[in-house]
Amino acid sequence: MPDTLDPTTVDVADPALYEGGDPVALWARLRATTPVFWNNHPPGPGFWAVMSYRPALEVYRNTDAFTSERGMRIDSDPAAVQAAAGKQLIVTDPPTHPRLRQLMNSAFLPKVVSGLEASMRRVIEPLVEQALRKKTVDFVSEVAAVLPAAIICDIMNVPQAERAMMIDLTSTAFGASVGGDGKCPVSALEKTEAHSEIFLYYTELVEERRRNPGDDVVSALIQGDLDGRSLTDEEVLLNCDGLLTGANETTRHASAAGLLALIENPDQWQRLREGSVAIDTAVDEILRYTSPALHVVRVAKKDVEVGGQQVRAGQAVAIWNSSVNRDETAFPDPDRFDLGRTPNRHLTFGIGPHFCLGAPLARAELKVLLEVLAEKVTHLELVGPVERQRSNFMWGIERLPVSLR
Repeated sequence: MPDTLDPTTVDVADPALYEGGDPVALWARLRATTPVFWNNHPPGPGFWAVMSYRPALEVYRNTDAFTSERGMRIDSDPAAVQAAAGKQLIVTDPPTHPRLRQLMNSAFLPKVVSGLEASMRRVIEPLVEQALRKKTVDFVSEVAAVLPAAIICDIMNVPQAERAMMIDLTSTAFGASVGGDGKCPVSALEKTEAHSEIFLYYTELVEERRRNPGDDVVSALIQGDLDGRSLTDEEVLLNCDGLLTGANETTRHASAAGLLALIENPDQWQRLREGSVAIDTAVDEILRYTSPALHVVRVAKKDVEVGGQQVRAGQAVAIWNSSVNRDETAFPDPDRFDLGRTPNRHLTFGIGPHFCLGAPLARAELKVLLEVLAEKVTHLELVGPVERQRSNFMWGIERLPVSLR
């Protein structure tokens, strides 16, 4: 890559960059030359891209100058954002945001998540054992996509008889066909149909929980008090959908990309198997190194300076988490995959009031997955081409053919 870089010719939101390009080298050059720059993104209006750690902190923490209610990702559907703003947790501002968050927080308390670890192990062990019996598996569809879908069923207390259906629908909705061989990718139509079926299922689930509330996050939303009133069905459904998306995408993509990193760095796989690195430290390094959510958007409510650049009211600012998590000023030798890295103050889950509600759950799922792999697997091998996701929002892997022995 040339020593000089003209940011007007760069579009970090080009999905092709993440399907087949080299984003890591591009991010490094941008951090070195223009850590905050105006990114032209036709046919949209463009946005300020924040590529470095310190200005990212400025934006995350400045809720007075920035709003989340204008959307949290590039290329969002404006009508969908407007419909969810002020109702769905990720697109609400204070004072609604902390009150809504409190209603949902009970499902993600440390003691609750710790209690789910046995369920996570019951899901993961047979998946890994089945992978060991087969010559080749697509780790995305046959392992990584199944765990988060199963655990969100626990959190929402989906009846046991309906869980296999929901796991299959959820995996399809997010692009993986459970038990498939990975050779027939899920089509856009199949994803849309699966999302529609999930929405209809949650509509029925909300109706049932209104009649028979239980000890689960859906019941907590239904029974909760928000500014002296109950949540509407629309608000409950929007937040169920938000939970489903958040719970699936981070764990799925971090699991797959984390396994690929272990294959590409056998010394780190050996450290994990030997127990010479703390499992929690290893989880954080996988979260930093894989950074599944590429970016998070905020919109300026007033003129404000970010990283030496003047941001005007109404302009979007995209914190490019995946680049921020490789900032040399915050992470020494940032492109090195080091399971023992400490300190490791990555921003994979953001920081500040919008810190990811499901972070404890994602960490626990990755922890259990690593523990089971280290216990049961000695050799990891990549046995086919890695297919990466064409997306400017999730830095993910569509297909990862591996052999576990």
